[in-house]
Amino acid sequence: GHYISVDTSYEGEKAVLSSPDLYSEEWSCVRLIYQIATTSDTSPDPARLNLYLRQEGESFDRLLWSAKEPSDSWLIASVDLMNSTKKYKLVLEGEMGQDKSTSIAVFEIKITSGYCIECDFEENHLCGYVNRWNPNVNWFVGGGNIRNSQSILPKDHTLNSPLGHYMYVDSVYVKHFQEVAQLISPKTTAPISGCLSFYYQLKQESSIVFTVYLRDMSGFYEEIWKTESALNADWALAEVDFNAPYPMEVIFEVAFNSAKGGYVALDDISFSPVYCSNQTGTPFNPANAGCNFEEDLCNFYQDHKDGPGWSRVKVKRNVYRAGDHTTGFGYYLLANTKFTSEPGYIGRLYGPTLPGNLQFCLRFYYALYGFFKMSGTLAVYIFEENHVVQEKIWSVLDSPKGVWTQAEISFKKPMPCKVVFVSWCKSFWDCGLVALDDVSLSLGSCQAADLLLPSPGECTFEKDECVFTQKKRGRGSWHRKRGPTPTSYTGPKGDHTTGVGYYMYIEASNMVYGQRAYLVSRSLRGTSGKQCLTFFYHMYGAGTGLLSVYLKKERDEEEIPLWRRTGEQSISWLRGLIEYESDTNYQIIFEAIRGVSIRSDTAIDDILFQAGPCLEVEEIQFSSGYPDSLNEIEY
Repeated sequence: GHYISVDTSYEGEKAVLSSPDLYSEEWSCVRLIYQIATTSDTSPDPARLNLYLRQEGESFDRLLWSAKEPSDSWLIASVDLMNSTKKYKLVLEGEMGQDKSTSIAVFEIKITSGYCIECDFEENHLCGYVNRWNPNVNWFVGGGNIRNSQSILPKDHTLNSPLGHYMYVDSVYVKHFQEVAQLISPKTTAPISGCLSFYYQLKQESSIVFTVYLRDMSGFYEEIWKTESALNADWALAEVDFNAPYPMEVIFEVAFNSAKGGYVALDDISFSPVYCSNQTGTPFNPANAGCNFEEDLCNFYQDHKDGPGWSRVKVKRNVYRAGDHTTGFGYYLLANTKFTSEPGYIGRLYGPTLPGNLQFCLRFYYALYGFFKMSGTLAVYIFEENHVVQEKIWSVLDSPKGVWTQAEISFKKPMPCKVVFVSWCKSFWDCGLVALDDVSLSLGSCQAADLLLPSPGECTFEKDECVFTQKKRGRGSWHRKRGPTPTSYTGPKGDHTTGVGYYMYIEASNMVYGQRAYLVSRSLRGTSGKQCLTFFYHMYGAGTGLLSVYLKKERDEEEIPLWRRTGEQSISWLRGLIEYESDTNYQIIFEAIRGVSIRSDTAIDDILFQAGPCLEVEEIQFSSGYPDSLNEIEY
């Protein structure tokens, strides 16, 4: 047969193969048979094969799957494609890296309707199901009129004929007590929940245990179905409710006790997005367990026995006291704002009830001001509802004062529980201020979430400059930095993403008054309809100059100004929103101009491009300094 491979003569280049326009209103599965072959053992910059989804109306491609592990045989990848009403293309990209001896090849790409975990075992790739090899007992393909074992079944279930195929495992080679054979499904790549069904036959002389597990990426097994006896000798249908909000594998496991055990056969695994039992429960939506406190406390609440521990506050833009994390001029929670006559205070903030037996990742931002002792300033407890068990899962160790710092915690509890934020201090003299903002909850562990593919069109500058490059003119340039900038009374103390990550800024002491620095995106795909650009900017320092954002369309000489700020704005990171449209390919340009003094470090972070109009509107697109008397710079 034929395969297609990447020409290796172009080092560091990318080879792109694009599908025709595709359209699928049904859920479908892309199967890719590929191989990355190399002769060298390790390479600092290995070759990669990436699969992207290019949707109509989106400026950015969404990365669906990526591989860089070399192998000496063909491998199969299965990727779920959620149903969509938009046309799309699939784009295969081969990145050569620095390794001359590598080759990337694709043997087959196939899109079938249905879910990737479904299989009738009629094709030789077995839908990406793999047997975990064991010296004695393994799952084999049966049927197809091959006389392959003494316990052969006369017919498969799919075609109901001797020519059809099924999977089976036989006890004839069992050497030890409790030998186990595992058949592992491809990993789910999109959240699914519903009914998993399959047909099986079980013939036993002595005890056999046939179990179905879910296994998440941290290796945690959850049993979802089990049988130890067969009702009849024919194919039996099994149905089980199945919930995979984050990537999981389904494992069919058979355990034997002796060589005379018997056999288990399996066929026609299928999935339906409707639960088998009459479960009408709506699946848990983690968005309801988060809050940015802009409107109210969302689903959080306080116990009035404690007194008012946490208050919702807002700080107007100013150059002395930091605002919230969400926008820089919105609301956040502050503990110990009411100075009471009591010696100390305690504030407890309860979250909504979370279902048990799910893996969660909790993220939030906190900032601390004016504490002498750090213990007890802020802690997170898990409160199990059925019996009053409180478990402390996180507490502040030490953090830079007054910087919004991100905390992330993974947890999983068997029973329904609540997250409780607790701040307390014993004596009034030790008490400072604790601020809390942007609480969010997602399914899956935080480590797994970090491994997930980044959302397209987002740049946090944590790893690199993403789609942006410098346009050098003179000495003015943007620098990627973490921590505070070198000059005092200007620039941020930490980044906006986590408080300890990276941002881009101009170093005013290396530039002269009026000098410009450009950060230019690569060419982005034009689309019909509005686009929304969100970013965070930091303009603190008495000599601050200008920050402008421009849109440059392909084949246009002119740059269209979209947004501008002049002069010192705030000591906080502020959110900028820009709505724009471009039906031709375009670039976005961030231009910073150095102001009158070295206190002119301007920074940006957390850039996000989204299709569709902005959900909120920024009052002013072009504004001068705040307040006017603070620093008068006009260009």
